[in-house]
Amino acid sequence: MRILNVVGARPNFVKIAPLMREMRRRRGIEPILVHTGQHYDANMSDDFFKDLEIPVPDYNLGVGSGSHATQTARIMLAFEEVCAKERPDLVLVVGDVNSTLASALVAKKLGIRVAHVEAGLRSFDRTMPEEINRLLTDAIADYLFVTEESGLKNLRREGVGKEKVFFVGNVMIDTLVQNLGKIRDSRFAEELGLREREFVVVTLHRPTNVDSEERLRGILRALGNVRRTVIWPVHPRTRANMERFDLLSAPKKNGNLRLIEPLGYMQFLSLVARAAAVVTDSGGIQEETTYLKVPCLTLRENTERPVTMTLGTNVLVGTDPRRIAPALAAALKAKRRPRIPPLWDGHAAERIVSILLREARR
Repeated sequence: MRILNVVGARPNFVKIAPLMREMRRRRGIEPILVHTGQHYDANMSDDFFKDLEIPVPDYNLGVGSGSHATQTARIMLAFEEVCAKERPDLVLVVGDVNSTLASALVAKKLGIRVAHVEAGLRSFDRTMPEEINRLLTDAIADYLFVTEESGLKNLRREGVGKEKVFFVGNVMIDTLVQNLGKIRDSRFAEELGLREREFVVVTLHRPTNVDSEERLRGILRALGNVRRTVIWPVHPRTRANMERFDLLSAPKKNGNLRLIEPLGYMQFLSLVARAAAVVTDSGGIQEETTYLKVPCLTLRENTERPVTMTLGTNVLVGTDPRRIAPALAAALKAKRRPRIPPLWDGHAAERIVSILLREARR
């Protein structure tokens, strides 16, 4: 069973690692890894492959940046050539980035079956490009692997046949469980002069937060008023906007706020595991903080991962920077007893590969 596994961005790398490991362990599967090159910054791509022991991609399409239309079109053109050459039995896509939808569309047009890992998640906000990618990928996928119960409800409401849908757990948590020992043994926080539970980690990259000068300035001001050290590994998109808006000098005026370069998987998660709290607009970090039981403030008006709020540590703050300080104070004082969601046990990849082999035999 020849499977083309497609990745393109940081969250994809974290999800594909356990799947590639499990596929290579099983008989009857020939896994082929395709990296679209959607994330081309070394710290956002190469370091993750090294940290997570992901094999060197069989194909690197090198599409780079561009508008959504340009990037999607480039991926489709290049990926079609790979499909024509390899003639796979299945194309497996993960997450909700442009690479996910573009590869799924190409495969389906060529009559190749599609598996979508992390299906059914919905923010119900169609201004988010990721939401469009999720909706369209799920609409054409043959196998939909769901991480949480909200995904089952969403797909049922959208009329997806239950024979296509499988509740398997979360492969991102598989990677976290696999590397938990290394994360806990890391001394990276100490190397930065940070004391456990006495600092806050920040990661922001969504346009709603970083493309507006007023909002980004407000976020920097709010974080500067936090009475703890704030460590911020700055996404390339965010740093470019800080430079454009002349905001890189702001942290110098606020001694508690430290901007650093993007981090690899192990370094970043070692900080998250020791943080007092995390401030983010990322979907995956909502899940990782839930498993690690670290308070998480999400600077968005919605989340496609509601289980991180109902069972986990996540709190929606909204996009008004003035809410950050009071929300953080409340989160640090709260005496919540978070729980790990069902099937977030480190074995999701095993379930997915077993289902694919079973379906292939059928």
